[in-house]
Amino acid sequence: MAYLGIDLGTSGLRVLLIDGNGSPIAATERHYPVLNPHPGWSEQDPADWIRALEEAVAELRQSCPDFAGIDGIGVAGQMHGATLLDAEGTVLRPCILWNDSRSHQQAARLDGTPGVQALSGNIVFPGFTAPKLAWVQENEPDIFARVAKVLLPAAFLNHYLTGDFVADMSDSAGTSWLDVGERAWSPELLAHGGMREGQMPRLVEGTEAAGILRPELAARWGLSGTVTVAGGAGDNAAAACGMGALTEGQNFISLGTSGVLLAARDGYRPAPETAVHTFCHAIPGRWYQMGVMLSAADSLNWFSRISGQSPTDLTVELGETLQAPGTVRFLPYLSGERTPHNDAEIRGSFTGLATATDRKALTRAVLEGVAFGLRDSFEALKATDAQLDSLIAIGGGTRSRYWLEVIATALGVPLQLPGRGEYGAALGAARLGMAAATGADPATIMTAPQISATVEPVAGLQSAFDDAYGRFREAYPAVRACQ
Repeated sequence: MAYLGIDLGTSGLRVLLIDGNGSPIAATERHYPVLNPHPGWSEQDPADWIRALEEAVAELRQSCPDFAGIDGIGVAGQMHGATLLDAEGTVLRPCILWNDSRSHQQAARLDGTPGVQALSGNIVFPGFTAPKLAWVQENEPDIFARVAKVLLPAAFLNHYLTGDFVADMSDSAGTSWLDVGERAWSPELLAHGGMREGQMPRLVEGTEAAGILRPELAARWGLSGTVTVAGGAGDNAAAACGMGALTEGQNFISLGTSGVLLAARDGYRPAPETAVHTFCHAIPGRWYQMGVMLSAADSLNWFSRISGQSPTDLTVELGETLQAPGTVRFLPYLSGERTPHNDAEIRGSFTGLATATDRKALTRAVLEGVAFGLRDSFEALKATDAQLDSLIAIGGGTRSRYWLEVIATALGVPLQLPGRGEYGAALGAARLGMAAATGADPATIMTAPQISATVEPVAGLQSAFDDAYGRFREAYPAVRACQ
C-alpha cells in the first residue's frame, strides 16, 4: 500500500511516494523551462509537464519496488495558470502562468465590476485566471473562440491521469470564477469574464476522488488494481496539508522565491480590502487566508547575483548577533507586489545610501525589507482576526538564522522550525491521495511536523524594528509617486 504525491511547480515537477503510515519512501524531480516571449509574460508548455511526470514515474518505478503498490494519487499545482483546450482536448496555446502580468488592465476592469469581490472573496489580481481569459479574448480572439475547457495546471494533470475534466475547490478559488463561500462556480462571475460554466471542469473537494487512473496508464506504470486519483489542491493548500495546518490557529510562513504567510480558517471570512487571499482549503468545510509577497528569498537571490556572493556568504557575513535596523532601506518590489498593495507595476528600491554604505549594510537592508513586506501580510491577516500566536517557518530562506531572527522580531512572534523531513506540497498531495483512496479522516493523516527549534523575537530590539517598519510603510507612496 503506497500513495503518490505530485507537486507541479513553476520550475519543476516533484513526485513523492509515501507508505500506508504516511512515511516517505522515495522522491525524485524533473525540471522544465519558463517561457518569457515578452516583458511581463510568463508561459509554459503543458507537454513539458507530461514529459516530466512520465520521466519521474519511470525512475521511481525502476528504483522503488513499493511503487507497484500505489493505491492513491494526489496532484498539487501552481495556481492560477490558464491551460486552454479545444473540443478535441488539444492545447491551444502555452499555459499563461500565475506570475504573468500582461492582464493587469483586464484585472482592474473586472475588479471594479460591482459584485465581483463580494462573490469571489478576493481582489482580482493580474495573476488570477479570469483576467487572463479576458486578455485572450481581446488579443487572441481566434483562440478564444475555440476554447472548450479552461484547466488549471493541476486540473490538466488530473485530466491526463483520469481522462476527466475535474478540479478541486482550493485551486479553483484562485480563478475569480468561483463563489468561494458557496464552493461552486458562479454564473455571474463567469459571465463578467465572458465565460460559460460548461467551459469549467467538474468540482470536487481535495480529499474526494476525482476519478480512477486510466487503465492504459496503470498498465504502462506497472500498477494493478484500482488507483484512486484525488481532487488534489493548489500548491499552498497542499503545503498546508503537508504541514498539518487545517484549523484555526495553525499557520505557517514560507520564505521561498515568493513569501507566503498562511492561516487556516474554520469559517469563510473574506477581506478583499486587505489584499489578503481568501481561498477554499483542500479539506471540506475549511478555508485559508494568506498574504503573498512576490519577491522574498528572490530578493536575496537578486542581490547575490549582482554582488557576486552566494546568499549564504552574504548572510554569514552579518555575524550571529541581530542588529537594529540600519539607515539603508530596501523595498522588495522587484516584480511588483500583492499584499497589501496589489500593484503589478511598482518596483524595488534602495534609499538612504551614503559613501559609508557597504555590502553588509545592503544585505541587512534586503533581509529587513523582506521581513517588513511579510509584516504587511501579518498585519493584514491580523485584521481578519486570524490567530497568529506562532508560525511554522519553511522554505530556503530559513537556512539563515540571522534572517529568522529578523523576521521573528519584525513580526513579534516565535518561528517554529520543523525537523528534517518532508512537509511540503508533494507530501500534502500524497496525503490527499491517501484520504481519497481510504476515506480516512484528514485530521488523522495530515498531522503537524515535529518542531526541532524555535526562534524567539529579540525583545530588546522589537521597538527599533517597529519604528523601522513604520518608516518602511511611509516609503511606499513616495516611491510609487516617483515611478
